Amino acid sequence: MTKAGTPLVAADAPAPAVPLPRRRGIELALIVVAVLLSVYGYCAVGIARQGTVPPGAAGYGAGLGVLALVAHLAVRVRAPCADPLLLPIGVLLNGLGLVLIYRLDLETPDDLAAPTQLVWSTLGVGLFIVVVLLLRDHRVLQRYAYVCVVAALVLLTLPIFFPSVNGARIWIRIAGFSIQPGEFAKVLLAVFFAAYLAANRSALAYTGRRVFGISRLQLPTGRVLGPIVAIWLLSVGVLVLERDLGTSLLFFGLFVVLLYVATGRTGWIAVGLLLAAVGAVAVGQLEPHVHSRVEDWLHPFASIEAGQGPNQLSQSLFAFAAGGLVGTGLGLGHSIMIGFAAKSDFILATAGEELGLAGLSAIFLLYGLLVERGFRAGLALRDPFGRLLAVGLASIVALQVFVIAGGVTGLIPLTGMAMPFLAQGGSSVVTNWAIVALLIRVSDRARSRFGIPKDVAGNLPEDAQASQGGEAPVVTGHDDRAEAAR
Repeated sequence: MTKAGTPLVAADAPAPAVPLPRRRGIELALIVVAVLLSVYGYCAVGIARQGTVPPGAAGYGAGLGVLALVAHLAVRVRAPCADPLLLPIGVLLNGLGLVLIYRLDLETPDDLAAPTQLVWSTLGVGLFIVVVLLLRDHRVLQRYAYVCVVAALVLLTLPIFFPSVNGARIWIRIAGFSIQPGEFAKVLLAVFFAAYLAANRSALAYTGRRVFGISRLQLPTGRVLGPIVAIWLLSVGVLVLERDLGTSLLFFGLFVVLLYVATGRTGWIAVGLLLAAVGAVAVGQLEPHVHSRVEDWLHPFASIEAGQGPNQLSQSLFAFAAGGLVGTGLGLGHSIMIGFAAKSDFILATAGEELGLAGLSAIFLLYGLLVERGFRAGLALRDPFGRLLAVGLASIVALQVFVIAGGVTGLIPLTGMAMPFLAQGGSSVVTNWAIVALLIRVSDRARSRFGIPKDVAGNLPEDAQASQGGEAPVVTGHDDRAEAAR
């Protein structure tokens, strides 16, 4: 009792810990569905083309299932709180890519790509398992930021010393074995950008000179911004020399996105779009290889009108048109007429023709969900490096899908990149599995942090937040990080 007679209310006892559900059972169920859908597609292709179930259907299903199961066990053991959607999405996209490549192989029996792609997929899943098992904390990567950038620059430079392929020097070919180093370099550069921007985010956001007196358009000092700009210019310059302009565009987009996320200044988006437009116009006018692709984009049917037959882009547009709403059915399309890039650059045209707009929309939704879960994991993290790393990895997938889909549908000029998981390309599929593994590790860290006491309203109490390290954000009836972790 107080002197006024008002009773004192005892402080509430701390609420018990409420751990987030791990949902590994949901992940396993979704993996089973993904494997079954892939096997169904494989069988549908065989029935449509040969009138019977392919003899290797059981082996294909068993192999894909074993790989997925081992990956699931690795996640269950080392990342029990990880997002349950990331691994099933990767399995389904990889399985669908194998089906589409096998379908196109039936048209080119002398140039089989599906067996090789299955080997690369196995290596990719193996790398996924290694990353999940050995990388216990994503923050360890921050210590090796400069090692990553040196390795990335070396990988980007190596193809200069090898012959060009289809007008670009992006491959290393030795004794029939080939890899594309730029695919691995993009992950290493994402680690470097995230580490550097996390360490210098305050200086990037709050120091420097204003441009034209505009407070929201403030350039950081050269001492802070100079090193990362130099690395970016060097990497893009090497890619321009190699005529790998698709990867150059990817690196530029990654740089601008992470710079915006680190500083929170929308001016960087405007500056990035302006520089991208200027660079695209300059390269499109000066580089013959790129100029020809711009001309094909502006006039996709010019070769037909000139009596030279359809080019690749026009054949791709015909394939999308033939697919309509529901598609012709797996194995019943004619996208092989696109030519040598049907299994790589233009494999999305096969999906559009044989699965239709409905199937193509489902594929884009899978990619969108993969990117969204990556952003969600970053939102739930408190450490700046982890947040930037998650956003950077998810942005790589988003930018790559946009650039490739835009090219084959005529929205933007072609760039010659590989669709993540779907297209033929060993380096690409291995790298994409590494991206999924890193997102698994980040999401596990994000979701495991929220098994701490909560108040009655379901919010994270500020004292509990502070005890977890870092500043405690203001809670106003709802916590975005807690929601993102779910």
